[in-house]
Amino acid sequence: MIQRLAFAFAAYLIAAAVAAVPALAQEWPTRPVTMVVPFPPGGGTDVLGRIVGKRLSETLGQQVIIENVGGAGGMIGSARVVHAAPDGYQFVLGSRADAINQTLYKHPLYDLRTDLAPVILIADQPMILIARKDLPVNGLQNFIAYLRKNQSTLRSGSAGIGSTGYVDCALFNQAIGVKVQDIPYRGGGPALADLIGQQYDYFCTLSPTAVPPVQAGLVKAIAMLSRKRLPSLPDVPTTFEQGMNFEASTWFGFFLPKGTPAPIIQKLHDATAAAINTPAVQQQLAATGTFVVPPEHQSTAYLQSIIGPEIEKNGAPLKAAGMSIE
Repeated sequence: MIQRLAFAFAAYLIAAAVAAVPALAQEWPTRPVTMVVPFPPGGGTDVLGRIVGKRLSETLGQQVIIENVGGAGGMIGSARVVHAAPDGYQFVLGSRADAINQTLYKHPLYDLRTDLAPVILIADQPMILIARKDLPVNGLQNFIAYLRKNQSTLRSGSAGIGSTGYVDCALFNQAIGVKVQDIPYRGGGPALADLIGQQYDYFCTLSPTAVPPVQAGLVKAIAMLSRKRLPSLPDVPTTFEQGMNFEASTWFGFFLPKGTPAPIIQKLHDATAAAINTPAVQQQLAATGTFVVPPEHQSTAYLQSIIGPEIEKNGAPLKAAGMSIE
């Protein structure tokens, strides 16, 4: 009799716990939530996170706190969310950098395919090649010729080893047949500051990082690494316009810890979709060189579907180039 009562009580507790999960999920969020931006302030990822986060606070009805957790090409910040409680109160602004890191690092800190729950694809940022303002070149072909002649003394900068700019600049250098020393910084903001200070020669970076200093004449724009010019930088020609078939851009999306209840994923998805489809937000992002993905690419299923292919697509040139980090 005692055993039966104990069994019945245990079954009741399990049932109550299971029933409580949907209830808690439906109430979420009841307090501020944290968006982990896995790069330092000042770079393209940070700019995107802050613009979207401000509007997301309104659509969620709770404050969205931006926490910059940089390091290892974005891996440190994403790994933090991998190990966070799956309750919806921490999510990461993930990106193509997460896909790159799965191949670039011999021992990545997490498996992007399985350790994070995709929520929504948000935006895309093209890469831009900029140089210190006194570099004696004009245009891409002139820059390439100068780089080939002076590669032993020139230096590039990056937002860190493993960042998308680091990888894309390395692939660009390989494509034109040069070897240049890279200076890895702890984010696009610090790297930009030193380029403005003329501490090194050129930088492949996300468009939001580059647009303000190019507009202000603090750095020299060489080429958009894209097929179309940016509306915010209409005078900067693309690589394709300048005779080089080279393209690079970075996608961004929100991810929650694995095991987060489906209702929470859906609520964050819906609130984010409402935020990024707000005309004022899209205008703000466009001014920085960021483009919101079309509605048909904003489903959770779509983001889930591109993870594997993105890892493979980004891994192929890294393997071909022999790029690897312990």
